[in-house]
Amino acid sequence: MPDTTPSPQAPMGRRERKKAATRQAIADAALHLFLARGYDDVGIREIADAADVSTTTLFKHFPVKEALVFDEDEDKEARLLAAVRERPEGQSIPAALRDHVLKHRMAAAGGDPRFTAFFNLVNSTPALRDYEQNMWLRHTAALARVIAEESGLPDDDPACTALAHFALEAPRTARGHDDPRRAITRAFDLLEHGWHTLASAE
Repeated sequence: MPDTTPSPQAPMGRRERKKAATRQAIADAALHLFLARGYDDVGIREIADAADVSTTTLFKHFPVKEALVFDEDEDKEARLLAAVRERPEGQSIPAALRDHVLKHRMAAAGGDPRFTAFFNLVNSTPALRDYEQNMWLRHTAALARVIAEESGLPDDDPACTALAHFALEAPRTARGHDDPRRAITRAFDLLEHGWHTLASAE
């Protein structure tokens, strides 16, 4: 499911446009089949046939089945880091990360039926839940470095790594709650208080 936040991109050449169109066709076909029948009941060959490509072409774009559900959005990390670097004056780092999570990872709460269907698919499929979480956790090191920069702490400060890790893990705490947004906010309240205590001690 694409992140609908627009971002400027350099114009693509004909070959790149064709590759992007093929990739999008495969992703669209996969998501359509997954939503109709469930992730586990759809095979790779069915998806390739629906997108009118070979399975070899499919795997060139998506190396594993789980990747079919998530667009490889190169801007995800940039937006994550910008949430810290470009936060409003006076806003804490945990609060900036909380707002980013609520905007970009809890989109289903906005009532858009497409997002609701997508998030229901992910949340009901253990393999997809784990894959999505691992996608986010790969940004831990980059986020920790930016937290350190913004806080005037050493790059290898373990507190920065811990905050980055727990901030990226926080959406997991919302699973199974009647009010996911409140669950996220509660998790970040804990991070906020802990970070404030640490910063005050510096």
